[in-house]
Amino acid sequence: MQIFIIMIFMAGAFIFQMVLGYLQIKHFSKAYAELRRIGKVAIGKKPGKIRSGTIVMFAVTNSGKILKAKKIQGVTVMAKVKDLHGFEDKNIRTLEEKDLTQCNKLLKLAILDAVQNYKVIMSGGEIPEKNSLFKRMMLQAERVAAVKK
Repeated sequence: MQIFIIMIFMAGAFIFQMVLGYLQIKHFSKAYAELRRIGKVAIGKKPGKIRSGTIVMFAVTNSGKILKAKKIQGVTVMAKVKDLHGFEDKNIRTLEEKDLTQCNKLLKLAILDAVQNYKVIMSGGEIPEKNSLFKRMMLQAERVAAVKK
């Protein structure tokens, strides 16, 4: 009987997490659509493993002038999309780490990722997809197996 109650609790927690994740994605999509209406959107991210994750979005003109910026930063799915002030009228191509003194470390890394992504896309390149945790584990296992042979 107790195991049944624990299973119901775990299923309820899982469903609750899914609902909150859905709401966060919905808020992100709404913010992205808002920025997309006013220009191109450069996105940068610094995923958090244990610490908070950060996503930044910049609406930019064709010349790279930042029109509006937004961020999501937090540990849980309760993190909300917020305006990111201080970047309006700057050029995304010229943003450097010294311009980000008012930002925390994770926000700086996400902004620098957005700058790099913007430069790669505008030069005609593609952003390489980063391997998931499972994929990295599989690649590591393959390397270990190859060394043992």
